[in-house]
Amino acid sequence: MEPLNVESQKEDDNYTKDGTVDYRNKPANKKTTGTWKACPFILGNECCERLAYYGMSTNLLLYFKHHLNQHSTVASRNLSNWSGTCYITPLIGAFVADAYLGRYWTIASFSIIYVMGMTLLTLSASVHGLKPTCYGKDDNCHPTDAQSAVTYTALYLVALGTGGIKPCVSSYGADQFDDADEVEKKHKSSFFNWFYFSINIGALIASSVLVWIQDNVGWGWGFGIPAVTMALAVVSFFSGTRLYRNQKPGGSPLTRLCQVVVASLSKRKVEVPEDQSLLYETADAGSTIVGSRKLDHTKDLRFFDKAAVQVQLDHIKGTTNPWRLCTVTQVEELKAIIRLLPIWATGIIFSTVYGQMSNLFVLQGSFMDIRVGNSNFKIPPAALSIFDTLSVIFWVPVYDRIIVPVARKYTGHKSGLTQLQRMGIGLVISIFAMVAAAVLEVVRLGIVRRNNYYELPNMPMSVFWQVPQYFLIGCAEVFTFIGQLEFFYEQAPDSMRSLCSALSLTTVALGNYLSSLLVTIVTDISTKGGKLGWIPDNLNYGHLHYFFWLLAVLSVLNLGVFVVVAKWYTYKRPVGTLR
Repeated sequence: MEPLNVESQKEDDNYTKDGTVDYRNKPANKKTTGTWKACPFILGNECCERLAYYGMSTNLLLYFKHHLNQHSTVASRNLSNWSGTCYITPLIGAFVADAYLGRYWTIASFSIIYVMGMTLLTLSASVHGLKPTCYGKDDNCHPTDAQSAVTYTALYLVALGTGGIKPCVSSYGADQFDDADEVEKKHKSSFFNWFYFSINIGALIASSVLVWIQDNVGWGWGFGIPAVTMALAVVSFFSGTRLYRNQKPGGSPLTRLCQVVVASLSKRKVEVPEDQSLLYETADAGSTIVGSRKLDHTKDLRFFDKAAVQVQLDHIKGTTNPWRLCTVTQVEELKAIIRLLPIWATGIIFSTVYGQMSNLFVLQGSFMDIRVGNSNFKIPPAALSIFDTLSVIFWVPVYDRIIVPVARKYTGHKSGLTQLQRMGIGLVISIFAMVAAAVLEVVRLGIVRRNNYYELPNMPMSVFWQVPQYFLIGCAEVFTFIGQLEFFYEQAPDSMRSLCSALSLTTVALGNYLSSLLVTIVTDISTKGGKLGWIPDNLNYGHLHYFFWLLAVLSVLNLGVFVVVAKWYTYKRPVGTLR
């Protein structure tokens, strides 16, 4: 009998232990599915999708102004509303993926919606009757209500499409590495680095080549190329179907979370036993939640343990009512989400700093010398964000190939640094980015004062002095944003990974909203008594550096909160495997 058991063990070792299945819904074979074999198709999809997104959105403000004939403030507000929607729809896509369709079918179906939106947008900018009638230059365009409606329909189809892709692609790529296999698990951390790298390759091409095409060739081509790129993204994704490992959807995660809250409240007067083995859990090796491992009990947030305390009423009708009695795993799911929230909140200030690249950094650059050297070639101040992208492209391989192996020798941790340590380092670097921006503005205003350059539209200080602050933010991104991506994936309950990825994305939207709020408050206070304030129309009379110092101070306070929260954090403890 022994050789048979050995043979059976070897057969078992050929399959993943994390519950993933192949495209035929059979247990995923390690040799023929997943790992780096499947990742090029996923990374190719993400690179093309981000190229399409940034290729369309980077210059969208100008399209609103010139082709839809909108005032600057109206165009800015419409762009903000659309961008905000693009970071809220991931909550919809994530819920659909975790509860019903699974990540593969969610990405596939929402990608098709995305292509439809991009195609309609291209038609609205190139087909006679759909595109606005323009006389002479672009500034003299007269769109009809119907033409504007077609453009907005296309844009919000794209927003819906990106909502199904953004929260699922990073998680889906990470699903290709078996959590129960130590060798594969080590590669998972590396995947997140290269995932972010592929995003920035797409962004680099979009912010350089496509923006030039839109400005110099036309919007039909400017939107058409991203549409074709998005179609290629769909082809790339479908091409890897036979190689993918898929997690089964586990039913509505929101229902399960609500059940724990309701059960805890209904048993609020019940005492939680000291012996955790008395708490309710299924006898099977696997969890009752499809596609999810059991979670070990943790001692914090004990109020919610009441949901797993068994009382006589729970077994009266023979079957268990999930609104009165929940398993330990279900309770631990809710605890895991609650523990993530303070870490999530510290990402908002970081996103506010990150958002300055497309906001006040551009404003600061617009008052500097925008010529390249002594030539007459002028660089748009917004184009300096390319140095952030180049910084990310530089730092990802450095982090993956140099920092991780060196750190691993000293820490003994498989990833070199823990995800929380990585995020903390990024928060520190972001403080220096704000300090660099503030110091530059102090120096710039000193030159303005000494030489009386107040009314000069572009004072003689090269805009390339802004490169250090862009480069520092790119470096901070590699530590904080990638660390956050990996952390939210690892610490999310198995059946809620898309939802937690979507949650991490909302920090970008909230960071932008916080930036707007801070600017509004600062302007209201600093303009009292007829003063020009910190950020007047002519920055040469202003104090923009005060705002950068304010963000630096907030970032220091945020770092302090992060350190406290990180020390308090309890990691989730999965039990066993799913095979």
